[in-house]
Amino acid sequence: MIQPRVYSNDHVFAAFPLGGIGTGTISLGSRGDLRDFEIFNHPDKGCKLPFSFFAIRCETEAGVDARVLESRIQPDFNQARGYHPNRVTGLPHFSRSSLSVAYPLAELCFEDVTFPLEVSLTAFTPFVPLNADDSGIPAAVFRYRVKNPSGKPAKVTLAATMPNINGFTGFDCFENYKTPQGCFNMFRKEGGICGIFMDGEVPGTALNYANNAIVTGEADVSVKQEWRKTGWWDGIYDFWDDFRNNGRLHDSEQGIQENKVAPPGALVGSLAVHKEIGPGAGADFEFVISWYVPNRVKGWPPYKDDEAEPRIKNYYAVKFSDSWDAGLYLLSNLKRLESISKEFSRAVYSSTLPEPVIDAAMSNITALRSTTCFRIEDGSFLAWEGSHEHEGSCKGTCTHVWNYAQTAAFLFPELEKSARCNEFIRETDDTGKMNFRTDRIFGRSEWDMLAAADGQLGTIVRVCREWSLTGDDAFLKQLWPRIKKAFDYVRIEWDRDGDELLEGRQHNTYDIEFFGVNPLTGIMYLASLAAMEKMAAAVGEASLASQYRKRREISAAKLDEKTWNGEYFIQPTEHIDEHPYQFGKGCLSDQLLGQTLAYISGLGALLPEEHLKKAAASIFKYNFKNGAERDACLQRLYVADDEAGLVLASWPNGGKPKLPFVYADEVWTGVEYQVASFLIYEGLIDEALTIVRTVRERQDGFRRNPWDEVECGFHYARSLASWGLIPALSGASYDAAADRESFEPRIRGDDFHCFFSNGKYWGMLHQTREAGGTISQKVEVLGNKEAHPAGS
Repeated sequence: MIQPRVYSNDHVFAAFPLGGIGTGTISLGSRGDLRDFEIFNHPDKGCKLPFSFFAIRCETEAGVDARVLESRIQPDFNQARGYHPNRVTGLPHFSRSSLSVAYPLAELCFEDVTFPLEVSLTAFTPFVPLNADDSGIPAAVFRYRVKNPSGKPAKVTLAATMPNINGFTGFDCFENYKTPQGCFNMFRKEGGICGIFMDGEVPGTALNYANNAIVTGEADVSVKQEWRKTGWWDGIYDFWDDFRNNGRLHDSEQGIQENKVAPPGALVGSLAVHKEIGPGAGADFEFVISWYVPNRVKGWPPYKDDEAEPRIKNYYAVKFSDSWDAGLYLLSNLKRLESISKEFSRAVYSSTLPEPVIDAAMSNITALRSTTCFRIEDGSFLAWEGSHEHEGSCKGTCTHVWNYAQTAAFLFPELEKSARCNEFIRETDDTGKMNFRTDRIFGRSEWDMLAAADGQLGTIVRVCREWSLTGDDAFLKQLWPRIKKAFDYVRIEWDRDGDELLEGRQHNTYDIEFFGVNPLTGIMYLASLAAMEKMAAAVGEASLASQYRKRREISAAKLDEKTWNGEYFIQPTEHIDEHPYQFGKGCLSDQLLGQTLAYISGLGALLPEEHLKKAAASIFKYNFKNGAERDACLQRLYVADDEAGLVLASWPNGGKPKLPFVYADEVWTGVEYQVASFLIYEGLIDEALTIVRTVRERQDGFRRNPWDEVECGFHYARSLASWGLIPALSGASYDAAADRESFEPRIRGDDFHCFFSNGKYWGMLHQTREAGGTISQKVEVLGNKEAHPAGS
């Protein structure tokens, strides 16, 4: 069983996002603090809602001890006004804490020899493979486990506190919370579930309309429905006196705000659970925090005036009527949802795959549930490339970035199928040109830009991947006319002379154009031909499939002859500086991206095997560098001088252009993962694991967040290439027509166990060596698309 890494409270950047697909997230820090409240339909790094915390009170014969359930902060007093009271930094804390995550389950342990009880926390949002709806709940479970190691009973109260978010628009310059008048909190009870529902009078169609809830299924509760609102810090004084001295919460007498300069304060509510824990015994205290921010701009904000723009609902706002409904659903179905989430976690972490691979694949799932991704009211899946501090980064479910992503394809293929339908039906025009950033789904005019050669051809490969993983023939037949139209655009734009080599102006993922024959788009073209051949055969167009095969054979022979230099594939050009931003004789890390995508999509090798393996070795040899080996980086810097990484390109034989392509010196984790996947397919396991291990060592909690890999934005989509490492190492392949999952592990050993998933099932692959050397294989199905009982 792979043991997740442990991050102490000293790992200040370690923060695990909690929330569903398309719902936004709240992050749990290594101190036990709640931070980065990114639930308002846009990124918001650093947003800490006021008075959002949990607290514990213990009463024994020795007396009363009450604390906030966070470890001590590492003081940073280099700020203008000290720590605002709404961060409760001045309350008693625990001395230490530690955080580990076996996705999707976060475990946090508190330490303090002066506190009479042992306290830990399990926090998660359900994660159900092949069920994006049950993995898209706008809520999180917080279950505190309290043990009494003493020989005397202890009376324990554990309270959850949150502000009302209705109409929230941010903070003023004094860090005071800005919400309109008319907010209200109410205590609700429904069956065995109770809690505080927080709403207000902001119109339900407004962009800043929101509500939230604290919900529990516990029996003995007390509530402070609304904190005292008479100004200054009266509310926290009133709460803490009530909590520490009385043990049970009571509604406050509001009184009148007499001081004219006092800030009004937030509308805050607290819900407490009470239990008596006997000597040597333990008890759980369980809460659900849920939120509901239903309306978003119908487009890719920010615009000049977002308030004037049309709105559209989030998909979760169609599924749930409000935050209470979401919390009620989660608690009512918690046994089933938690069981499946734990089964998924157990299946992956019990794998015999190397620890860095599991760490990379699981840690980056968070990008799928971050503000980078969202779903609109009809269920369509859309995404930015990443998330800036307070707004999305690079709109449009960009095809040339999402080419790299593998996670959703294997765990939630319905989301990728949604994106393919949008790309081929809405964003491919009658000439076959595909817009690589989507706008039409919002009823807006198409993006006025060149087509992206790598993005468009890669999308053809990915639609084949989606069909292969799901066996959804109706999906393929629906899109097939548009797929052919998009493929035929090759002859209109990039291969006008019909010689099966792409030579035109080829916009690509480096935000520039390559001119002439090159491996990035050339090999992606081969992959698209292989995909077209496979799909044409499937829809009964055997003659067309034969044409695609012949064209691929011609293109492969020509491309290999023109670009192979004996070590790797180059961009052959006599005048390297004729156009800026080329790579010429350089060794491009992404030169075989098309081959990686072809392998993962079950399309096989596209070029001579000996050349593929030699190119793989050359990419690692020349582009994987430690800080001392790297040239000066004149572009964006992602790795420090004492860190290793895979640069996007190098020029081991000279010939570097005066102006090389604009990201050549950079290190992108998504490219590192796709290259590692390719190395695995070519048998270079040690080299691949060196790259993956290096990436994850950089995400150490001190310099970077382990659950947030950055490129042009936080939670960058290209990091989802990490899931490709799992099918690469397991050799998993799904034959949808025969409904058969097979695998050929690329790691030696008598026993091999690995998670697998396709569009119909998920579970475990088991391979064992019997007495006498016989190899036996078994597929253990743990869940499927139609029903999701763990262990089925």
